[in-house]
Amino acid sequence: MALRQGYIQLYTGEGKGKTTAAVGQTLRALGNGLKVVFVQFMKSVPSGEITMLERCGGEKIAIFREWDDSFVIGEPSEKQVAMSRGLWSRMVEAMRSMQPDMLVLDEVAVALTYGLLNEQDVLSFLKQKPAKLEIVLTGQNASASLIAASDLVTEMRKVKHYYDRGVMARKGIEY
Repeated sequence: MALRQGYIQLYTGEGKGKTTAAVGQTLRALGNGLKVVFVQFMKSVPSGEITMLERCGGEKIAIFREWDDSFVIGEPSEKQVAMSRGLWSRMVEAMRSMQPDMLVLDEVAVALTYGLLNEQDVLSFLKQKPAKLEIVLTGQNASASLIAASDLVTEMRKVKHYYDRGVMARKGIEY
């Protein structure tokens, strides 16, 4: 099954649920026989959703993630930039070899905010995407340019969160 038309979806904002929305879109695509390339920038902690995508997706999904659990403080380190740009290169190669129906770039907006990726490269890629490719982007603080390049933009807004009471991320719920 191929899509008739692919669009660019962006999930941004300070609220919880951006990656969850992308994972939900991925599961829906896989359930309908679509091929997916799923890239996670700045994440390395083992997570339940990635485990399940690997189990459910089989040969229909390629998952790329590489990060060393470091924080970007001030300017990113050369290693942090190299990890992110390496993921970008692996994604570009997977796009050529796999020709997926969907591409997920989880936390790409954050990677752009920190200068881990070149925004013009990302925007150029989005502008030149194959017509039938669906792209799902996530991350806080999406730039005006990234918003303008997207066809669907959802802002997750935090109204109330237990993090504010000191509750840390919980395995099985947040990862």
